[in-house]
Amino acid sequence: MEQEMAKQGNLYRLHYAKAALKSQIQSYFMEAKWLNQDYTPTMDEYMSIALVSCGYYLLIITSFVGMGDIATKEAFHWVSRHSSMVRASSIICRLQSDIVTHEGMLLQPLNAYMKQHGACKQEAYDELNRELANAWKDMNKEFLKPTQLPMPLLTRVLNFARVVDLLYTDEDHYTNVGDLMKDLIASLLIDPLPL
Repeated sequence: MEQEMAKQGNLYRLHYAKAALKSQIQSYFMEAKWLNQDYTPTMDEYMSIALVSCGYYLLIITSFVGMGDIATKEAFHWVSRHSSMVRASSIICRLQSDIVTHEGMLLQPLNAYMKQHGACKQEAYDELNRELANAWKDMNKEFLKPTQLPMPLLTRVLNFARVVDLLYTDEDHYTNVGDLMKDLIASLLIDPLPL
């Protein structure tokens, strides 16, 4: 792949992808360190690591690698700066899944929020849901204001957030695949609507 990117003059894409992978690994290392030390981070500490460990920064960067000329160096720079839209997508990924799958999690935002703010569990839930709603507002705001990035790139970032919303609204459809998810997959892949 490196040779192909070099031929196309797009080697910089792999540099961004490698940097994202390094960040991903570093975030996993920090989470492992917290677990080994039996440390409950503050919400600020948790989110600074969790927004990377959720994987969306890495997924967005690597999804841009093969998108052709539409994914310019500026687009990769935009993602690497963790723009508000990339951040919002990561918040949606992390909080949506964490809120639904919190039982049994060793590192969880509920504990982090309660530790930092001295809040009860319900107050923590309410705040996480507010942050989730604000992330969707930030995502929508990015679509409403003019940007230099092409719409297919913005749509890609939005679609990552949509996937998590589908998988983790009300229950964990990722871990516990039921009829709803099976029907959605079948309608997409087996019985698609004719175009």
